[in-house]
Amino acid sequence: MSRPQVMGIVNVTPDSFSDGGRLASVEAAVAHGLRLVEQGVDILDIGGESTRPGAEPVAEAEEIARVVPVIEGLRAHWAGPISIDTMKPAVARAAVAAGATMWNDVTALAFAPDSPATAAELGCEVVLMHMRGEPRTMQADPQYGDVVAEVADWLVARADAAMAAGVARGRIWLDPGIGFGKTAAHNLALTAQLERLAATGFPVLYGASRKRTIQSVDPTATDPADRLGGSLALALAAARAGASILRVHDVRETVQALAVQAAVMAAADRN
Repeated sequence: MSRPQVMGIVNVTPDSFSDGGRLASVEAAVAHGLRLVEQGVDILDIGGESTRPGAEPVAEAEEIARVVPVIEGLRAHWAGPISIDTMKPAVARAAVAAGATMWNDVTALAFAPDSPATAAELGCEVVLMHMRGEPRTMQADPQYGDVVAEVADWLVARADAAMAAGVARGRIWLDPGIGFGKTAAHNLALTAQLERLAATGFPVLYGASRKRTIQSVDPTATDPADRLGGSLALALAAARAGASILRVHDVRETVQALAVQAAVMAAADRN
């Protein structure tokens, strides 16, 4: 089994759930991204608008002003893949012009009527994520029959819409949206059965780093910074189930965990 790529999170926001405000300056965000490169990251994901539960929207111009200088700063030192985490087509367009190569959209190109056409025009990789509702309301009693089937069916439909607009199938990734309009039980079910999403034939991005689902298992983990063990456990479970990208805060620890998992599996294959 080839190991998933590791996507490192660089939030240029004052209100993200885990590290809001810590990287508010361009210099701090660029420095953090370059530290993640040193730690073995494969992709950097730059976000200028928090999508935590209850988050308020950010104006388009403000979001562009936050992310474009960071992308340009990183591009001056690193040639690897950079993702823009945004739902707004104009922000994606500005980010790609600055050097981003992937559009990571929590609305699966449903935020604006021209989102699918913009993705096709940009020709970049596109991550389609499942979210029920929108950040301000998504955790208001989310209910599903079969959460895995419903998420997979919805994401495949969004992939079909993207391809109908001209996005190449080989550029589409699916993300089940752990923590986005789902209870802890839904999140654990999606993780345990992630291979059902991988079976759609699209590569899967999985992101559960430091999320509240971990607190549902360990009630003492009220601070997101205290959820490293749970984050690694979920990342390894997703890797075994076929995730192709793991979106994480703790790059060095995740790279190490994946290396040890691979070594154990290789030893098992030899015996």
